[in-house]
Amino acid sequence: MNSIKAVYFVGIGGIGMSAIARYFLHKGLVVGGYDKTPTDLTRKLEEEGALVHYEENVELIPLPCRDQTGCLVVYTPAIPDTHQELQYFKQQGFEIEKRAQVLGVLTQAYKGLCVAGTHGKTTTSSMAAHLLHQSHVDCNAFLGGITKNYGTNYILSAESEYVVIEADEFDRSFHWLTPYATVITATDADHLDIYGTKEAYLESFRKYTSLIRPDGFLILHEGLEMVPDVQEGVTTYTYSREQGDFHAENVRIGNGEIFFDLVSPIENIKDVQLGVPVSINIDNGIAAMALAQISGVSAEEIKMAMASFGGVDRRFDFQLKNDKVVFLTDYAHHPEEIRQSVKSVCELYEGRKIMGIFQPHLYTRTRDFYKEFADSLSLLDDVVLLDIYPAREEPIPGVTSKLIYDCLEEHVNKQMCRKEDLLEVLRRADADVFILLGAGDAEACAPQITEVLKTRC
Repeated sequence: MNSIKAVYFVGIGGIGMSAIARYFLHKGLVVGGYDKTPTDLTRKLEEEGALVHYEENVELIPLPCRDQTGCLVVYTPAIPDTHQELQYFKQQGFEIEKRAQVLGVLTQAYKGLCVAGTHGKTTTSSMAAHLLHQSHVDCNAFLGGITKNYGTNYILSAESEYVVIEADEFDRSFHWLTPYATVITATDADHLDIYGTKEAYLESFRKYTSLIRPDGFLILHEGLEMVPDVQEGVTTYTYSREQGDFHAENVRIGNGEIFFDLVSPIENIKDVQLGVPVSINIDNGIAAMALAQISGVSAEEIKMAMASFGGVDRRFDFQLKNDKVVFLTDYAHHPEEIRQSVKSVCELYEGRKIMGIFQPHLYTRTRDFYKEFADSLSLLDDVVLLDIYPAREEPIPGVTSKLIYDCLEEHVNKQMCRKEDLLEVLRRADADVFILLGAGDAEACAPQITEVLKTRC
């Protein structure tokens, strides 16, 4: 790492890639990169000094990034092997690493506080980073979302020995990490296009737990199917809202606020207030506080930071909230994520009519879980299903949103909708709470949806 003078990112606009790009920019290195289209994230990277282009063209690679003796190339698995620039770097003998490999090096240089799991990773890791950064302990952080508190997915500390990392199980990326302490939030099967079976998915998490340092910590959510495999010396804790070594007591929900008492083997904390008051964040907050306590953050520092945590873009993200209409977006794209998100909305707005707009993410995930998606969405009053967002995949014959539509329960008022027709559908809707769910590009419609719903106020 010390011999690197430049870093080039193939896919620099990805949320995880951009965080590492910012790290190297702060280190004073030349940072260049390619991405398919300009976004707010890539434009901010350019403002911070990154040399970014949007055409797959070797000639556009900055000159400092063409020196194979001093340039590290980082790529994401979402980039195909046929990519012209990636092929150029391979043919010229450059040092080429996956994003996860670079993070792995960083967890060896620092004490890695990692958050893994099918869902809840981004919010929990962002909470943990906020708790540490607002304390005397501080931290570096590479996050999977843009935090409201800092407007970025990266936190830099010149002195802290800790780094907070979102540990991604996609493509077995988290196997490159060496955690000091890790939370595992959930192990509901996902990415079966990569793993093939649920058993292989669970085995991947088991392998991940074996990578924890011998002096480290494992914090498991209660009720997981996965059986960990830890080295001798690793301390294992459990957590959840209602039971475990770390859990909540005296939960109070009302008037748009949530308070609870943390029960902990390290130190109990009374009257913790959630800055983002939705019930799903009780579990996320308990896990984040466990990481913070293990790292030496004090009870008072934890209480102050928990109350001031502003949340993460696209994670239970309120776009409009008043007495007449509520609109929020949520990145949930797995059936269990959707179930937890919908349950939180229903608890928060009991007695109000709730409409969910869902854009399925990936053909393979829809094929594998369409019945489970329907079960989770059936908790809603109204459901609008958009077409599948393909991301990296080609269409699969017979796999459309209609699979989910046909399995929704009879009481649900349901409809299929093209993305371009969504605003008109919402103009006619009689619900007063709206939640846009999914990891696709429908999020780009959020400002227009907000304007349409404002006309009800």
